[in-house]
Amino acid sequence: MDLSSLKPPAGSTGRRKRVGRGPGSGHGKTSTRGHKGQYSRSGAKRKYSREGGQMPLHRRLPKRGFWNPFRVEYQVVNLTDLAASGVSGQIDIDAMRRLRLVRSKTKPVKVLGDGAIDRALVVLAHAFSRTAEEKIAAAGGRCEKVPLAAAAVSPARG
Repeated sequence: MDLSSLKPPAGSTGRRKRVGRGPGSGHGKTSTRGHKGQYSRSGAKRKYSREGGQMPLHRRLPKRGFWNPFRVEYQVVNLTDLAASGVSGQIDIDAMRRLRLVRSKTKPVKVLGDGAIDRALVVLAHAFSRTAEEKIAAAGGRCEKVPLAAAAVSPARG
Protein backbone atom coordinates (compact mmCIF):
# COMPACT_ATOMS: atom_id res chain seq x y z
CA MET A 1 0.00 0.00 0.00
CA ASP A 2 1.30 3.44 -0.92
CA LEU A 3 -0.09 6.96 -1.39
CA SER A 4 -0.79 6.43 -5.09
CA SER A 5 -3.20 3.57 -4.36
CA LEU A 6 -5.39 5.49 -1.87
CA LYS A 7 -8.98 6.15 -2.99
CA PRO A 8 -11.99 7.62 -1.17
CA PRO A 9 -14.63 5.09 -0.04
CA ALA A 10 -17.17 4.08 -2.69
CA GLY A 11 -20.09 6.52 -2.89
CA SER A 12 -18.47 9.19 -0.75
CA THR A 13 -17.67 11.54 -3.62
CA GLY A 14 -20.20 12.60 -6.22
CA ARG A 15 -20.22 14.88 -9.22
CA ARG A 16 -21.05 18.53 -8.62
CA LYS A 17 -24.54 19.57 -9.78
CA ARG A 18 -23.99 21.88 -12.77
CA VAL A 19 -27.07 24.04 -13.24
CA GLY A 20 -28.02 26.35 -16.07
CA ARG A 21 -26.42 24.28 -18.83
CA GLY A 22 -29.39 23.78 -21.14
CA PRO A 23 -32.49 21.59 -21.28
CA GLY A 24 -30.57 18.39 -21.96
CA SER A 25 -28.88 18.54 -18.57
CA GLY A 26 -32.12 18.31 -16.63
CA HIS A 27 -31.13 21.44 -14.71
CA GLY A 28 -31.67 24.04 -17.43
CA LYS A 29 -34.05 27.00 -17.75
CA THR A 30 -34.82 27.94 -14.12
CA SER A 31 -31.71 26.15 -12.83
CA THR A 32 -33.58 24.29 -10.03
CA ARG A 33 -34.84 27.59 -8.55
CA GLY A 34 -38.49 27.26 -9.58
CA HIS A 35 -40.57 30.07 -11.09
CA LYS A 36 -40.57 33.65 -9.77
CA GLY A 37 -40.42 34.51 -6.08
CA GLN A 38 -37.71 35.94 -3.86
CA TYR A 39 -35.44 32.91 -3.97
CA SER A 40 -35.46 32.62 -7.74
CA ARG A 41 -33.62 35.95 -7.92
CA SER A 42 -29.89 36.42 -7.63
CA GLY A 43 -28.61 37.87 -4.37
CA ALA A 44 -31.48 36.44 -2.31
CA LYS A 45 -30.48 35.49 1.23
CA ARG A 46 -32.37 33.52 3.83
CA LYS A 47 -32.41 35.22 7.22
CA TYR A 48 -31.62 32.60 9.86
CA SER A 49 -34.51 33.61 12.12
CA ARG A 50 -37.10 33.86 9.34
CA GLU A 51 -39.77 31.17 9.56
CA GLY A 52 -42.17 32.30 6.84
CA GLY A 53 -44.83 33.95 8.97
CA GLN A 54 -44.63 31.44 11.82
CA MET A 55 -43.58 33.00 15.12
CA PRO A 56 -39.76 32.65 15.23
CA LEU A 57 -38.22 30.32 17.78
CA HIS A 58 -36.40 33.08 19.65
CA ARG A 59 -39.76 34.81 20.21
CA ARG A 60 -41.67 31.61 21.08
CA LEU A 61 -39.35 30.61 23.91
CA PRO A 62 -39.83 32.16 27.37
CA LYS A 63 -37.26 34.66 28.55
CA ARG A 64 -35.66 33.78 31.89
CA GLY A 65 -33.36 35.46 34.34
CA PHE A 66 -31.73 38.85 34.54
CA TRP A 67 -28.47 40.17 33.11
CA ASN A 68 -26.85 42.87 35.23
CA PRO A 69 -25.04 45.26 32.86
CA PHE A 70 -22.96 46.68 35.72
CA ARG A 71 -21.59 43.35 37.01
CA VAL A 72 -17.82 43.27 37.43
CA GLU A 73 -16.29 39.87 36.70
CA TYR A 74 -13.10 39.30 38.70
CA GLN A 75 -10.21 36.92 38.20
CA VAL A 76 -9.76 35.03 41.44
CA VAL A 77 -6.46 34.42 43.26
CA ASN A 78 -6.51 32.44 46.51
CA LEU A 79 -4.04 32.75 49.37
CA THR A 80 -2.92 29.17 48.67
CA ASP A 81 -1.81 30.34 45.20
CA LEU A 82 0.14 33.24 46.70
CA ALA A 83 1.77 30.96 49.29
CA ALA A 84 2.70 28.36 46.66
CA SER A 85 4.21 31.00 44.34
CA GLY A 86 7.17 31.49 46.71
CA VAL A 87 7.18 35.27 46.31
CA SER A 88 8.22 37.37 49.27
CA GLY A 89 7.92 41.10 49.80
CA GLN A 90 5.52 42.71 47.33
CA ILE A 91 3.31 41.08 44.71
CA ASP A 92 1.29 43.10 42.22
CA ILE A 93 -0.96 42.21 39.29
CA ASP A 94 1.91 42.10 36.78
CA ALA A 95 3.79 39.66 39.02
CA MET A 96 0.64 37.53 39.31
CA ARG A 97 0.39 37.50 35.52
CA ARG A 98 4.05 36.44 35.19
CA LEU A 99 3.43 33.63 37.70
CA ARG A 100 0.34 32.56 35.73
CA LEU A 101 -1.95 33.17 38.71
CA VAL A 102 -4.12 35.37 36.47
CA ARG A 103 -4.45 35.32 32.69
CA SER A 104 -6.55 38.20 31.40
CA LYS A 105 -5.12 41.69 31.05
CA THR A 106 -8.53 43.36 31.12
CA LYS A 107 -10.39 41.64 33.97
CA PRO A 108 -9.78 42.96 37.49
CA VAL A 109 -8.14 40.74 40.14
CA LYS A 110 -9.67 39.77 43.48
CA VAL A 111 -7.77 37.99 46.25
CA LEU A 112 -9.80 35.45 48.24
CA GLY A 113 -8.98 34.00 51.65
CA ASP A 114 -8.92 30.29 50.81
CA GLY A 115 -5.87 28.72 52.47
CA ALA A 116 -3.18 30.19 54.70
CA ILE A 117 -0.20 32.44 54.17
CA ASP A 118 2.98 32.09 56.24
CA ARG A 119 4.96 35.23 55.35
CA ALA A 120 4.44 38.97 55.29
CA LEU A 121 3.35 40.06 51.81
CA VAL A 122 2.30 43.41 50.42
CA VAL A 123 -0.42 42.42 47.96
CA LEU A 124 -1.68 44.84 45.32
CA ALA A 125 -5.01 43.91 43.71
CA HIS A 126 -8.31 45.46 42.69
CA ALA A 127 -10.33 43.81 45.47
CA PHE A 128 -9.92 41.61 48.56
CA SER A 129 -12.31 39.44 50.52
CA ARG A 130 -12.58 40.19 54.22
CA THR A 131 -10.95 36.89 55.21
CA ALA A 132 -8.06 37.50 52.79
CA GLU A 133 -7.43 40.93 54.33
CA GLU A 134 -7.52 39.46 57.85
CA LYS A 135 -5.14 36.57 57.02
CA ILE A 136 -2.65 38.80 55.19
CA ALA A 137 -2.66 41.28 58.07
CA ALA A 138 -2.27 38.45 60.61
CA ALA A 139 0.84 37.25 58.72
CA GLY A 140 2.34 40.75 59.02
CA GLY A 141 1.58 41.94 55.49
CA ARG A 142 -0.87 44.45 54.08
CA CYS A 143 -3.39 44.79 51.28
CA GLU A 144 -3.30 47.71 48.85
CA LYS A 145 -6.24 48.27 46.54
CA VAL A 146 -5.48 49.28 42.97
CA PRO A 147 -8.17 51.46 41.35
CA LEU A 148 -10.25 49.77 38.66
CA ALA A 149 -9.34 50.88 35.15
CA ALA A 150 -12.12 51.90 32.79
CA ALA A 151 -11.35 48.93 30.51
CA ALA A 152 -11.57 46.49 33.41
CA VAL A 153 -15.06 47.63 34.38
CA SER A 154 -16.57 47.35 30.89
CA PRO A 155 -19.48 44.96 31.18
CA ALA A 156 -18.78 41.40 30.09
CA ARG A 157 -21.78 39.58 28.70
CA GLY A 158 -22.49 36.71 31.08
